[in-house]
Amino acid sequence: MAEDFFGALASPYRREIIRLLKWRSLSAGEIAAHFDIAQPSVSRHLDILKQAEIVTCERKANQMIYSLNLSMMDEMFVRLADLLSVPREQQEKEAEI
Repeated sequence: MAEDFFGALASPYRREIIRLLKWRSLSAGEIAAHFDIAQPSVSRHLDILKQAEIVTCERKANQMIYSLNLSMMDEMFVRLADLLSVPREQQEKEAEI
């Protein structure tokens, strides 16, 4: 799961899609309008974000509406913070010095 998450962040297009979805849900067409690449390329980026569970997708009438999966983002923030934190033993050793 974490590998998919961080792999999905490798593309600047996907990072920009995440920024677009930060404050509101958007249709695939609205997302594609922000880019100078073909619609199928945007769809592929959205699929990668869906597979990594970074975005969710819901059909409304004839549109696909994409939203940021906030629970996944929270989980990855916790994992990243844990990865970057200093182990307790090391903190104790540094406090002794």
